[in-house]
Amino acid sequence: MRDNFGDAGGPIQVFYAPKDAARLPMISHAEGIYMWDTSGKRYIDASSGPVCSNLGHGNARVIAAMTEQATKVAFASRAFFENQANIDLSDLLAKLAGPGFERAFLVSGGSEAVEAALKLARQYAVANGQPERWKVLSRVPGYHGGTLGAVGITGDPQSEEIFAGIARVMPKVPAPITYRVPDGFDADSYVDHCADALEQAIVAEQPGTVLAFIMEPVGGLATGALVAPERYYNRVREICTRHGVILIYDEVMSGAGRTGKFLSAAHWPDAQPDIVTMAKGISSGYTPFGVVLASREMVDTLRESGGFLHGHTYSANPLSCAIGHAVLSELVERDLMANASRMGDILKARLEGLKLRNAHVGDVRGKGLLLAVEIVPDKNSDRTFAPDDHAINRVVDLARERGLMLYTRRTAEGRYGDWVMIAPPLIITEPQVGELVDLLEQSLAAFAEERAQSRQS
Repeated sequence: MRDNFGDAGGPIQVFYAPKDAARLPMISHAEGIYMWDTSGKRYIDASSGPVCSNLGHGNARVIAAMTEQATKVAFASRAFFENQANIDLSDLLAKLAGPGFERAFLVSGGSEAVEAALKLARQYAVANGQPERWKVLSRVPGYHGGTLGAVGITGDPQSEEIFAGIARVMPKVPAPITYRVPDGFDADSYVDHCADALEQAIVAEQPGTVLAFIMEPVGGLATGALVAPERYYNRVREICTRHGVILIYDEVMSGAGRTGKFLSAAHWPDAQPDIVTMAKGISSGYTPFGVVLASREMVDTLRESGGFLHGHTYSANPLSCAIGHAVLSELVERDLMANASRMGDILKARLEGLKLRNAHVGDVRGKGLLLAVEIVPDKNSDRTFAPDDHAINRVVDLARERGLMLYTRRTAEGRYGDWVMIAPPLIITEPQVGELVDLLEQSLAAFAEERAQSRQS
């Protein structure tokens, strides 16, 4: 038996909405960057769902690959068989990622990829005679997934408070935020402070016990598309190398071409990580999927010591691998990484213009088609909204009313700010960029008018 919640008209899953939540529109179909509900209303998928649908919706090549593989075999456990789809996808991943990432472990999503990366790093240390290394440092704010291992390295104080009793919370260092920089710093000096804080944390924890440092090279929902100055990445790489710490880049959101390169790590070639996690755009939402990329040397070390002590039922399943291969083939053959770079520049410039015209747009940041617009009470002061002021949710509602779907998440009840992700599918065209920004401007104008009226009443 299922209960009704929200508006009348049918059941809603209680797991996915608070008791007083308004009903969301019912999806009917989607094509390209557009989605339609069952009433016929059209929406622009301005955030690619949760920054996932890199190819957009209804891609014929992916659907054909899905159908063809399903007619052959949808599932065959890697414990019993090799499968050609797995081999083809792994080879393509290694080719696109480049030297240092010759091996791919395929899972069902971003949280699984992060868990697998932590286990890979730990087993590699043990195999190299360093069993005392187990601590994983990360940044606050930061986000690395919803499983308990990922919660322990996610820099969200609210999440830590709830789950600390059943998750091992690891040490954190500050993220090099570039907007709303703490007192006593400017953006440049704060970057150096954050890099220094990483080294100080490693020393404080005793370097021989620190296994890894994990970070998002381009931020996701915890930092709103944060991009640090180049020297931060170079300093992090140098610090990790000097202390024997494995550097992990979480590219679950920023990878698969979204920033204009297959790995966003490629924007900082002198700061290459040791392990990369990916998901979301790897399968563009056509199947749950994630990837861990590592070097031949790292994986061969584990093979020689007895193999990788880890696995999932759906790891490397043929159907998902065939879908992933089709997605990445489209990414390459349609030159969508270059389009992400070109359209990202145009989109960012349009958003910067919007910032000049709207009193509630405090910052625009990001790289390629992974951008964020930070919403503030007053851009002349960079203060945040109060914890109980869910203004960003009102922005999302107003945008939905106008046919624009936006993705947001309040880290620590807005302690670090409020933003919407502007991350449309990589297939977006320049006229569609204009359409997206026009709808966003209308939504923010309505938000500004509501706030003005509330102050007068």
